[in-house]
This record gives sequence, C-alpha cells and structure tokens, in this order.
Amino acid sequence: MNDLEKYFRSNDKRLIHKWIHYFEVYDRHFNKYRNKEIVILEIGVSQGGSLQMWKDYFGDKAKIYGIDVNPKCKELEEENIKIFIGSQSDPHFLREVKKQIPPVDILIDDGGHTMVQQIVSFEELFDCIKPDGVYLCEDLHTSYWLRFGGGHKRRGTFIEYSKNFIDELNAYHSKQSSLKVNSFTKSVFSIHYYDSIVVIEKRTREAPYHEKTGIPSFDYPKNDKSFVHKTSEKIGLGLLSGINKLLRFLRLPGFIWK
Repeated sequence: MNDLEKYFRSNDKRLIHKWIHYFEVYDRHFNKYRNKEIVILEIGVSQGGSLQMWKDYFGDKAKIYGIDVNPKCKELEEENIKIFIGSQSDPHFLREVKKQIPPVDILIDDGGHTMVQQIVSFEELFDCIKPDGVYLCEDLHTSYWLRFGGGHKRRGTFIEYSKNFIDELNAYHSKQSSLKVNSFTKSVFSIHYYDSIVVIEKRTREAPYHEKTGIPSFDYPKNDKSFVHKTSEKIGLGLLSGINKLLRFLRLPGFIWK
C-alpha cells in the first residue's frame, strides 16, 4: 500500500471519493515529484479532500490549484491551495485561469466527466503543462455511460478522441498527409491507459532514429527471404506498392504474397 492509499484509508479530514486502483496509478506517475517545488492543477474540487491529499503527498513546496463550478468550493482554500470558480467546458474561463497560474507540472482532470468537459479541458490546458509534466484524465468509464454521452465506439466520446493521441505519438513514421507531425508528436514521450485513466507524460523529442552495434552472428542464406521480398520478386515492387496504397486508402489489410 503506497502513501496515497494510506492517507485515504486513515482520512478523517475532508471527503475523498476514489476508485481504489487509482492510487497505484497516481503513485507510479507522481512519486518522482514529491518534496519538490511543483505546480498542481486539479479540475474538480468536490469536497476538497483530494486537494488536501495532494498537499500531504507532495509536501509543503507544492503549489496546488483547483477548479470547480460550485462557488462554495472557494471556502475550501487554505495555505498553498487556491481555487478558481468556473466551468471547465468554458474555454474563456480556462484561458483566464492559465494567465493567473504558473506552468503546471501535474494536471488532473477529475471534473464533470462529460465528453465536452474532458475534450475542452484538454484542448485548452494541455499546452500549459511543463515540457516534462504529466496530464492525467480520470473516470474515462463515462465514455461508455449513456447519461454522460458515452457508448462503445461512439463518436465524440473522450475515449474515441484520445485514440488519436496514439497516431499523433507515432506520426514521425507516417508517410501520409492525413497524419503529420504536430506539437503533440514533438512534446509527448508516452501515453499510458489504465482502467478509467489515461496518463500522458510530456518530454520534448526529435524524430526517432536507430543504430546498429556489435558483430553479426551469421549471414542470411540467399534463398531465405522475407514474404515481402518474395512478393516483390513475383509481382514487382511497383505493382506491390500500388496495390497496398489502394488497400491503405480503403483502410483494408495489407497485401503480401504467400
């Protein structure tokens, strides 16, 4: 049991409501920031318990900010905890918040969990995270719940929206105009999906490259050729490329002569 779960289990302060497996995810990605001068932004203050939990976990050097639509949450401010009142689905409000806070090390979206709220918050706030920061959006199971606008493979859910992150992460390898390198590609090192959570770890990066070291163990026999090379010999590399471009356009599986 990590320190976050220990705090939760012994909590006699403000109310905290969490899925239990979240604590392992939090500790895995947040532990390296403990006892450092960092900035945390959490969307969704609720009863204020999680803000106190972050304060205990990260230490006195952490500056913690919260966002909530409920005006009563303003009363939950304390030392090193400041709360903004407004809607996370309001781009203008989020832009004003960005002007009033330093660059963010950790952003946690635990707000209203509707599709619009999650998407707008990501689009407005992701760029305020530091180059080595972390973005975490939780309670993604609402992407499957009807009352939140969810459904399996339903257009417009945050799950479907976030699947594009995988393509953008790998865009350096794309040869198609439909997938080009963008700011996400250049600033994200990894994406982690857990039950109901996605974690994006930022890191400035250039196009990946590969190298070889060491001595070959053996030569490949001339008659030991891959399927791709066999196919190229039988029907011609140009024709093979043309066939696969057409199949790619139609989003059908690639063709290999077997």
